Amino acid sequence: MINPMDMTGRNVIVTGASSGLGRETAILLSRLGAKIVLVARNPERLERAAEMLEGEGHGIEPFDLSVEDRIPEWTKTLAKKYGPFDGLVHSAGIVMTQPIRDWNVKDCDRLMHINLYPCFGLARGFRQKGVHVKGGCLVFMSSVAGLKGAVGLSTYTASKSAIIGITKSFALELARDGVRVNAVAPGLVLTEAIDPAIDGIPDYLENMKAKHPLGFGNPRDVAHAIAFLLAETGRWITGTTLTIDGGFTA
Repeated sequence: MINPMDMTGRNVIVTGASSGLGRETAILLSRLGAKIVLVARNPERLERAAEMLEGEGHGIEPFDLSVEDRIPEWTKTLAKKYGPFDGLVHSAGIVMTQPIRDWNVKDCDRLMHINLYPCFGLARGFRQKGVHVKGGCLVFMSSVAGLKGAVGLSTYTASKSAIIGITKSFALELARDGVRVNAVAPGLVLTEAIDPAIDGIPDYLENMKAKHPLGFGNPRDVAHAIAFLLAETGRWITGTTLTIDGGFTA
């Protein structure tokens, strides 16, 4: 029996692959047979993540995605090195608390240059001839914060809401290039990125757990959803945001 989630021989770029959701996604995709190009800024952490992958033919590519104008040419270089790609997962991002009384352009712009603006560069780069195969798929990392408000997270929620919006527009625009575009919106998943983001917020975890009927998720829950969208199982899905939140938005 053919496994519709088998990704043997497929080439996939995963950004933010040195930790958290990106790393777990890369590990799962490698177990499904995909060849992974791991992308993040820290080469040492990328090396450690690469050691966790199964199979052969993987690569690591340190790169700063906040330099958005360089992304399209960079993706061309990757395709020449590894071959055209079947998928790209943009998991790189940060969580930043910023109450409206403390809002400032500098911090807001920094967050957008990490969470949102690279999506444009990656979409522009991936759609280029020779960079993707027909039926290739982009998956962006949104959040339930893009669907539901949160005190002190207005800048973060703005970036994640925007990802949901551009996913719909990109899906329509890139369909003619044979590229599907989707996003995932996880609820609270306990990763190393969470601790600094909630530092100083009393009882945050206890309050949030009460709002997740199925409890907190783990990185593998999100990775499974991403794999579903990338594999043959997602062949007829584009322009959607898949919510994985343990009932938080129910």
